[in-house]
Amino acid sequence: MRRSYYIRRQRLRSVLLLLLLVLALWLLRRFTHEPVYYQAEDFGIETLHSSVDFNGNGTDDYTDFLLGARKDAKNHPTYDGTYQAGGYPPDNIGVCADVIWRAFKHAGYCLKDMVDADVSARPSAYPNVTVRDANIDFRRVKNLLVFFDTYGVPLTTDLSQIDQWQPGDIVIFSKDKHIGMVSDRRSAEGRPYIIHNSGQPHREEDYTIKDPPTAHYRFDATLVPDTLLIPWYDD
Repeated sequence: MRRSYYIRRQRLRSVLLLLLLVLALWLLRRFTHEPVYYQAEDFGIETLHSSVDFNGNGTDDYTDFLLGARKDAKNHPTYDGTYQAGGYPPDNIGVCADVIWRAFKHAGYCLKDMVDADVSARPSAYPNVTVRDANIDFRRVKNLLVFFDTYGVPLTTDLSQIDQWQPGDIVIFSKDKHIGMVSDRRSAEGRPYIIHNSGQPHREEDYTIKDPPTAHYRFDATLVPDTLLIPWYDD
């Protein structure tokens, strides 16, 4: 009797240990494994390139946006939206909006000054700016929504139109509270990966399936007034 009870306990312990091992392996894969992804050509989609090379580095704007956003993703800054005197957080911290200005910086644009110039010129267009502050206005998603809604090319939010989602596009999510940039990577179904920062382990991921986009833009500098095309400058 006692021997039978002992055997059952040992079996139960073995099952529990096996379940814990499976869970540990799943968690390890979930947080460290790089997901399998696809490219536009796998779906017969032509990748668009901008006619503009704003910083004259030999790479078009859309590709520069992508590379700048990916650089931030690889850097993996800690999620931290602390106010910064001077506007720019250090490279090791950031929020979703910081992905965007860093992407624009890589293409030679100073998005901070561009947004501030527009807030100054059209204050009534920015209802969420009660007191103009160049150090933070460009890091607020609702302000970026106004800016790109005015100067970006509005595009579909229908994810079934997979050819309409191109690297370097800007996407708004979460009832205008989150922002990211379209990657050149795709899911097996053709959904675009999004490069963004909400503190998640993988900064470039199949995000739209979790949080459907509410707005989608492409920044074409040829359609923007020259007065707003402010180049990045190093102090």
